[in-house]
Amino acid sequence: MTETPTHANIAIFGEVLIDQFPDGQQVLGGAPFNVAWHLQAFGLAPTLISRIGHDATGADIQQAMHAWGLSTHALQIDPIHPTGTVAVSFKAGEPHYEILSEQAYDFIEVDNLALSTPYNIIYHGTLALRQSVSATTLNTLLAKSQRKVFIDVNLRAPWWELNTVQSYLKSAHWVKLNEDELIHLSAPQKSFKATLQAFLTDYELEVLIVTRGEKGAAALSQYGEFIEVTPTHQVTIVDTVGAGDAFAAVLLLGLNADWPLDLTLNRAQEFASATLTQQGATIQNPDFYQAFIDTCQLNVLSPPESH
Repeated sequence: MTETPTHANIAIFGEVLIDQFPDGQQVLGGAPFNVAWHLQAFGLAPTLISRIGHDATGADIQQAMHAWGLSTHALQIDPIHPTGTVAVSFKAGEPHYEILSEQAYDFIEVDNLALSTPYNIIYHGTLALRQSVSATTLNTLLAKSQRKVFIDVNLRAPWWELNTVQSYLKSAHWVKLNEDELIHLSAPQKSFKATLQAFLTDYELEVLIVTRGEKGAAALSQYGEFIEVTPTHQVTIVDTVGAGDAFAAVLLLGLNADWPLDLTLNRAQEFASATLTQQGATIQNPDFYQAFIDTCQLNVLSPPESH
């Protein structure tokens, strides 16, 4: 069957940065940037609202975005603060992040922001809200929007405050977070499902999604749909960094195209699992995405051409 076209006006707000790995490798990163990268490959042409430094790293990011076809019209250049950098290390196979302060993405300005643009969906995380400038800009953007707000929670100590995160959750329609973040943000109930229900009710959400690592993911909707998915097959894991962002990108596909929740969750799990076989969160092989587009029979714009 041919599905409803999935390209739409989606705003992705937040950090773009460089992940520095122990072996010296530098990889484009930042959850919002990773999500925008995937959505561009799927043909949605998202608007990435972020900020980079006037430096060599920022220039590399611009070049990569141009090569991928990802618009830079809402990418601001900061003359003072550097492009974001994160040192990635691994403990027991899990990534850990050393996040620097006073980075360019902390200073996303409201000036010249296309506030009149009627975005269908606004996606944002929580890291870029640690500084008042970017937080104020997002608040202005949200105040102008009457459409869906998708929050991808990422609690990176010490860069978050409970009251601040809770205030943004109250403005959301869809929320994605992992099990540890669920524990930090909610009181435990008698069962996992009951904990999800209490969270969804407290924040009056449409859909709550919890990722559970090797156990897959679960979702609960305002209509009582409770769905659990697990990886359908084992893959050779090359890199776990960015798998959650790949998952979020397909959730946005489903939200935008109004897929059934069970289909959305299963497709998100499949795509996230596939990204584990690739190095880095920003996969630069269009054929990788085309296989997913073909499998799902997505009616989207053409992904970027190979370079």
